[in-house]
Amino acid sequence: MSRLYLRFYLTVLASLLAFALILLVLWHLDGGGPVSHRVSTLMALPLVAVIVSITAYPITRRLTRRLERLQSAVELLGAGNLASRVTVEGNDEVARLAISFNRAAGRIEELIGAHKTLLANASHELRTPLTRIRLSVDLIANVAEQECKRGLEQDIAELDHLIDEILLASRLDAIVEADIDEEVDLLGLAAEECARYDDVQVEGVPIVVRGDARLLRRLLRNLLDNAMRYGAPPVAVNISENDAVAEIVVHDHGRIIPPHLSGRLFEPFYRRPDTVHHSGAGLGLALVSQIAKRHRGTAHYREAPDSGNCFCVTLPTSPHQ
Repeated sequence: MSRLYLRFYLTVLASLLAFALILLVLWHLDGGGPVSHRVSTLMALPLVAVIVSITAYPITRRLTRRLERLQSAVELLGAGNLASRVTVEGNDEVARLAISFNRAAGRIEELIGAHKTLLANASHELRTPLTRIRLSVDLIANVAEQECKRGLEQDIAELDHLIDEILLASRLDAIVEADIDEEVDLLGLAAEECARYDDVQVEGVPIVVRGDARLLRRLLRNLLDNAMRYGAPPVAVNISENDAVAEIVVHDHGRIIPPHLSGRLFEPFYRRPDTVHHSGAGLGLALVSQIAKRHRGTAHYREAPDSGNCFCVTLPTSPHQ
């Protein structure tokens, strides 16, 4: 039985008990005569109504106040106040509704805030390669043709990569469910991606997870690009399993990341201030985190036991392997 129904049931039961008690007292007072018993009953009815009203009013009013506050919070959220929340009171259906509303409002605020940040930073990041392309076009008559062509190709490739990452990040935010659900061999996928780089070793055991192979390939590629760009060779990839959880570890031998910086590594558009390499949009590791969450996993950083940095992703393994 729900808590609200229980409260009303107890209120009615208490009122009936009070009514019975009053009748019993009156019956004893008039000696149990039938006429006086009817009169006593009619006289007791208004008293019982007053008792029921007094007993039920606090419960009903408390409930309506909470519903009114919830309605006001919904109207504020609909008017654009994304910080609108309602105080959770009690432990009944209305309280659970308030918890659900706060959770939904928080998620809406988080998504809209992320998209605002994405658009603000994207507009800033897109200006850099576009400015270089514009300058190259202006100077094309004063430089060697091949050198200018290579610069333009590099800037266009950087711009194309940035747009691709922004679109992928937006799609992952907008779509909750995975587009593709298939069995993917992590070790085989890692071996294919590691073959694209020099000084990268891969080891581990064959592990099968369920998910989107294209997204998991992007996850591995972004981890390797990050290690090659900001770390130092040799880079090693290890695929392991523990308690039905697969772990991907990309280990580089670059300078250890300070603790006050490591907590922000997976934020969108974050680039470490302690590195001289400032190319890229700062979306690589953020996409790694998004793809891991899409596959019910996590992404995190830890300092390597010997030296260097470890970027780790954990994913649930497929039950059919």
